[in-house]
Amino acid sequence: MTDKYKFLKLLEQRVLWLSCWMIHNANHIRENIDGLKVGGHQASSASIVSIMTALYFDILKPEDRVAVKPHASPVFHAIQYLAGLQTKEKIQNFRGFGGAQSYPSRTKDIDDVDISTGSVGLGVAMTSFMSLIQDYISQKKFTKNIPQGRMIALVGDAELDEGNVYECLQEGWKHNLRNVWWIIDYNRQSLDGVVHEGLSDRISAVFGAFGWNLVLLKYGKLQQEAFKEPGGEKLKKWIDDCPNQLYSALIFEGGASFKDRLLDDIGDQGIVASLINKRSDDEILDLMANLGGHCVATLSETFGSIKDDKPTAFIAYTIKGWGTPLAGHKDNHSGLMTKLQMETFKSKFGIATGSEWNSFADEKENIELDLRLKNLPFQVAKHRKFKSKNITIDEIVSIKEIKTSTQNAFGKILDQYAKNNSEFSNRIITTSPDVSVSTNLGSWVNRTGLFSRDDSSDTFRDRKIPSAQKWIFSPNGQHIELGIAEMNLFLLLGAAGLSHELFGERLFPIGTVYDPFIARGLDAMNYACYQDARFMIVGTPSGISLAPEGGAHQSIGTPLIGISQPGLLSFEPAFADELAIIMHYGFNYMQNDDGGSIYLRLSTRVIDQPVRTINKELQNNIIKGAYWLKEPGPNPETILVFQGVVAHDVIQSAGFLGDKYKDIGVLAITSSDCLFHEWKQKSLSYNNDIEKSHLEDLLKKVPQSTKIITVLDGHPMTLAWIGGIYGHKIVPLGVDQFGQTGAINDLYSEFKIDTESICQIGFNQNKR
Repeated sequence: MTDKYKFLKLLEQRVLWLSCWMIHNANHIRENIDGLKVGGHQASSASIVSIMTALYFDILKPEDRVAVKPHASPVFHAIQYLAGLQTKEKIQNFRGFGGAQSYPSRTKDIDDVDISTGSVGLGVAMTSFMSLIQDYISQKKFTKNIPQGRMIALVGDAELDEGNVYECLQEGWKHNLRNVWWIIDYNRQSLDGVVHEGLSDRISAVFGAFGWNLVLLKYGKLQQEAFKEPGGEKLKKWIDDCPNQLYSALIFEGGASFKDRLLDDIGDQGIVASLINKRSDDEILDLMANLGGHCVATLSETFGSIKDDKPTAFIAYTIKGWGTPLAGHKDNHSGLMTKLQMETFKSKFGIATGSEWNSFADEKENIELDLRLKNLPFQVAKHRKFKSKNITIDEIVSIKEIKTSTQNAFGKILDQYAKNNSEFSNRIITTSPDVSVSTNLGSWVNRTGLFSRDDSSDTFRDRKIPSAQKWIFSPNGQHIELGIAEMNLFLLLGAAGLSHELFGERLFPIGTVYDPFIARGLDAMNYACYQDARFMIVGTPSGISLAPEGGAHQSIGTPLIGISQPGLLSFEPAFADELAIIMHYGFNYMQNDDGGSIYLRLSTRVIDQPVRTINKELQNNIIKGAYWLKEPGPNPETILVFQGVVAHDVIQSAGFLGDKYKDIGVLAITSSDCLFHEWKQKSLSYNNDIEKSHLEDLLKKVPQSTKIITVLDGHPMTLAWIGGIYGHKIVPLGVDQFGQTGAINDLYSEFKIDTESICQIGFNQNKR
């Protein structure tokens, strides 16, 4: 064994120890007040120790990025601790409040986390979209000359059950994916058992179908040497033919059981019996456990041999619980070593009591080893989060139309930005899952083009066939068209929305999708927000206003998603001028240290636009979330509160109701999200003199006896909470049942958000 592999082997053993001890301490030693099992997945961590050791201490370059499988978090923290990027206090408090996180987190861990994981499968697919964004940035004139890195996913074999992984593979094929490695920890066990036989062949076929390189890491050096001995071919065939469950069970039972079984099955052939019998029970166990995924020499040589940029999948055969007393048992996923087992494990590694948490820096005899590992190129780079300068946003776009929809206005605003050809507009990147035209991105794409690493012509244009879509593929394009997979949409937005930290260049990602289908990508949207990715998602068309399309295309609960999703600020403007102001604010918000992503809920319904000049106060109120469209008089019996496209019906209703109730007021809500969270935050203060929230300030002039009717094309709970501010009676109008096909008037009437229903309710309420 060369000096390098001895070095890696020492690191591997220390990483295995620290990761297991970290979990043991959290479950058996640290005080546990609430009595809940802390957990930590010792077995799932152990299976990938060798792979991560070879990567982090031999292969990775600073420009490479890694998504670590969720259950390998303790291994990741141990590696970061040895590299000086994690503290002893944090790993001692693993899975405790303020400690190292259960799953690597960009925002909550102090380690050098490239990609948060936790929701299985998403970190895997994220690497493909990060590679696409890396290619996108490298083609742009504003980019720095940054080296191209590999986007690497460490994948649990059971993660390949997740459907989004295969959606991602297809999208990668469409975009000529490169610089991606997926390293599959093929321990053949999942949460509750052992995976089906032949899964490796199925996995191989899938990757081959999408044009990936496939590399099998099945045998370690010990096994490869044994195969060269007389009888070695028979041993190799037995290993290849052995069912997963039997192999796992024999690993758990130990070397003696393995030897007996081998002798029973193939030992009648003298040369094989000699090969087996000349090894002790422990040596047999070491040999049979020396799969490709547990041999740092094999791993290092194989990873280092890949020189091209073609996407590559490595199937690394491993043993769940490798090197621990839990190895191979089918129940080991959430199993924990007992205190007695840990004492034996501790002796195996020669760990003295009191030195359990030692890094190499704590040991005089290992100071040179510590210096060597900390001077590796990847470790020298330390935390690799870039910072990007803030970009000046173009002026607010003015939309001068008497009648329009917010969806149409969105397209015109983007079209104007494209005409500006400014630094800001050149950094906008748009994407959509096959609905670019129907979400009004058509004009933008006509001006900016579709992104591809290579130029390609528009055959329809070349053949002089008339088409409204003049879409050219080129490296200069600013739109990435996706297939119909909303998970891919949000993963791409997440990757683009982290470009300033991953690649040092700010992008302004905008994704459009039919509003009801936001729910189809909700897991990936939450995942992107959890990483603090910055993007703008435009849900349009929305609500039952998309009447002829029927209930499957009519969103109901999305305004509540907007309120409840951390890291996402939602707006639902009624008018084009509001939208222009909100988009301008949103692009700045996406750059703020305490900012986040933006969600715009828009509509295809064309309504009359107010003729007005927006002063600074009104502009600020639009951004804060509400303003008086019609100020109430001193003694209103009713006020109408609305959000979004129902403005048309509410304004008409106010006119009819106003004939009888002169002091009626109309409050326009642009963001129930902004209003709720500001009110909630200020309500938590014990200081009675604290400044009131914006909505409190707006409603303070409304007597408590006044009835409030809230209206929106969405779930009525979105605005119903407003009655809790001062104790007003609320009549919440909205949609809480599936719609159907029809005309807008028919559906609005059915759900009582039309003018006639609002008026009738208003008159009836004031009779009580």
